[in-house]
Amino acid sequence: MSDNKKSDPKLDVLPDEKHLLLDHDYDGIQELNHPLPSWWNFFFYVGILFGVGYFIYYSIMGGPSLREEFKKDYAKVVAAQEEFKKIHSAFKVEKYESVANAEGIKKGEEVFVNNCLPCHAEGGKGDIGPNMTDEYWLVAKGTPETIYNVAFNGSEANGMPAWGEVLTTDEIYLAVAYVMSLKNTHAKGGKEPQGEKIEN
Repeated sequence: MSDNKKSDPKLDVLPDEKHLLLDHDYDGIQELNHPLPSWWNFFFYVGILFGVGYFIYYSIMGGPSLREEFKKDYAKVVAAQEEFKKIHSAFKVEKYESVANAEGIKKGEEVFVNNCLPCHAEGGKGDIGPNMTDEYWLVAKGTPETIYNVAFNGSEANGMPAWGEVLTTDEIYLAVAYVMSLKNTHAKGGKEPQGEKIEN
């Protein structure tokens, strides 16, 4: 029966495909058995071998779990963050002095308004955060270096976020210049003194 079908002139089978014609039909429909391309077979069997190796390594040989791999990768991220902080948290006098002028203070006010206003209020007179226009300081000591350090690293005990994770170092230097311009201006309606009185 199959030989007759293969020789049937009504079948639309190319000459070079006759050897692929299967010896069966269904309702007059016949199939060609085209082999998969060699590249597909190659990747298929490589995938099987990889899967077997993967299972053996992670399930039998004690390969690291997803949680362990996460902890390892996260440790690298933390180390990189610490290195970044180490490099950029160091106060640079020359950089501060380059922005401690009228133009820098004006730009610093923009940084302050956009980021610090909710806690320190307009003009730095204090709200949730302390008054920055008097002689009293909670964490910083009223110097550019200590203010920069608090702004960059934050103060968890006092609810001060680490702005070094949000702002650029240039923006922090500008904000410091602005805060220094507020010092000892005693804004009207300022919050009551907090912290230690620093005379400088």
